[in-house]
Amino acid sequence: LAKTKLFISAYKEKMKELSMLSLICSCFYPEPRNINIYTYDDMEVKQINKRASGQAFELILKPPSPISEAPRTLASPKKKDLSLEEIQKKLEAAEERRKSQEAQVLKQLAEKREHEREVLQKALEENNNFSKMAEEKLILKMEQIKENREANLAAIIERLQEKVISAESYLLSPQKRGNTKFTLI
Repeated sequence: LAKTKLFISAYKEKMKELSMLSLICSCFYPEPRNINIYTYDDMEVKQINKRASGQAFELILKPPSPISEAPRTLASPKKKDLSLEEIQKKLEAAEERRKSQEAQVLKQLAEKREHEREVLQKALEENNNFSKMAEEKLILKMEQIKENREANLAAIIERLQEKVISAESYLLSPQKRGNTKFTLI
């Protein structure tokens, strides 16, 4: 896959150079030259035929040279021998980083817990405020109902007293009724 990509990129480069090369050659060599075949070190390009829609080319890739077949291994940089002090310093630095990360994680957890505590406290306060407001509204409503009930009872008692007075006056004044006697049982 890597070789294919390499060949494709090389082909693109050669095709870019191809038109420029033929232009430069036509300036130096006025006589026509065979433009059907171009040969490079690793590929050969042949013009197949000209078409109305453009040109067609055949690309012949040469096998890679034996030098390039050997896989290239990149040599890793040589490690220098570390002294005991350098190893100790690196271990201490790693320990400091670990402690710093632990402290940061603990700090984040503490902040998260504090935020949860604040949210819970706020919810409890809102719940208490709601309960107090609901209780106050209920008490006011009950007092209003009690006052209305007492007012209704007072009005009923007053009407009954007026009826009693009216009935007594009716019973006590026989001349107004026409001399008929009624007795209360």
